[in-house]
Amino acid sequence: MKKISILLLMILVVPSVMAVNLNVQKLNADEVLIVDLNQSINFYLRVTNFGEDDSFEFYNLLGFLMYPSETVPIAQGETKDVSVSIFPIGEFNQRGSYTFTYYIQGRDKSQAQKEITFRVIDLKDAFEIGAGKIDPESNSITVYVHNKVNYNFENINAKLSSSFFNIDESFSLGPNQRKEFTINLNKEEFKELMAGFYTLDTEIEVEGKKTNIESTIQFLEKDVIKTEEEDYGFVVSTKLIKKTNEGNVIAESETNIQKNIISRLFTDFNPEPDVVERKGYVVDYTWNREIKPGETLEIKVKTNWFIPFLVIAFVLVIVIFAKRYSMTNLVLKKKVTFVRAKGGEFALKVSVFVTARKYVEKISVIDRLPPLVKIHERFGGEQPKRVNEKNKTIEWGFEKLEAGETRLLSYIIYSKVGVVGKFALPQAKAIYEREGDIHESKSNRAFFLAEQKQFKEE
Repeated sequence: MKKISILLLMILVVPSVMAVNLNVQKLNADEVLIVDLNQSINFYLRVTNFGEDDSFEFYNLLGFLMYPSETVPIAQGETKDVSVSIFPIGEFNQRGSYTFTYYIQGRDKSQAQKEITFRVIDLKDAFEIGAGKIDPESNSITVYVHNKVNYNFENINAKLSSSFFNIDESFSLGPNQRKEFTINLNKEEFKELMAGFYTLDTEIEVEGKKTNIESTIQFLEKDVIKTEEEDYGFVVSTKLIKKTNEGNVIAESETNIQKNIISRLFTDFNPEPDVVERKGYVVDYTWNREIKPGETLEIKVKTNWFIPFLVIAFVLVIVIFAKRYSMTNLVLKKKVTFVRAKGGEFALKVSVFVTARKYVEKISVIDRLPPLVKIHERFGGEQPKRVNEKNKTIEWGFEKLEAGETRLLSYIIYSKVGVVGKFALPQAKAIYEREGDIHESKSNRAFFLAEQKQFKEE
């Protein structure tokens, strides 16, 4: 009897919990729930009722708000498209693919259990930021922002910053759309950067929510060395070599300069060469340096020809004087010395050395006296042929002089007027014959510094 009662009860209860006879087809795909935006996720369902006329309620047991909140009437055999939205309540930590279970219940509490699957992501995972490669000689680059998901973003603000540029753009992106930007580049801003990969930082702001995304930019390798040479100066000759690395990799630079064994003595280098090698009469100077991107190697080679010019001029003067001296047949050398007089007068002894370098004859030596002095009647060495007090001249004569023969002519002059400062005596002159030709020679000039009681020859 009990078994019969339980069986009757089951027959009465089971129809009330049996599933409704519905066919449910999801019309859209790739739905995504972006947690940061607190947005709902929408599904479009095509529902066909194979049972009796009914009104259906959509609900879940997973803590989501679900719409529509009212029942949806669907007649027997009718197909109706229903828009269903769900919204998570509270914190939702699930990420990745998520299967959502919901129920469709008729008026008689019969129901059908259904599932839909969507992805749950953070805002930063919705975008891809990329850029083209940068050539050191390029003037622009293209960057893009790609919406990777099935979601319509409006009023996006993107700030993209890198070692090459900084931009701030506002735009909208539909599902799976891409936005490209062409950016003009200023080469001066990255001329010192090395080749390689650089970070592109992007700040995305959508509906008041911000996220940061990192990507990379490839800076292509380029080995470019620009060489400039400049030569200037004559007496001080300068060669300036500038090598600038306009590429983006460390460049090996070799600079070579040659100098002969003479010019090298008067040449300065800045900086000093790394290698110095002599090859016969030529000296090679070499600089081996590494130049970083944007850096300039400056080599200055300065040759000072003023010093060798002075040396050459000095040698020429000596040669000329030596030649003239060697061509002089008769040489006169004059000197003066201070003499202490008994009466306290100012007195000087004048000596003239007459030296024959070659055989000469009929020699006449004439010396002039400075003003304000008188000549003493006593003479040393050779006696003069005549003394002219009026014209202030003294004359000696010789019939001949053999080669290498020297005669000393000396006399004393005095003055009662004191002399202060530099006292100058005239040059002595000789007139003579050599092989039938008349020649003339002059002595040096002689000076006396009265305050120092000494003489100076010139």
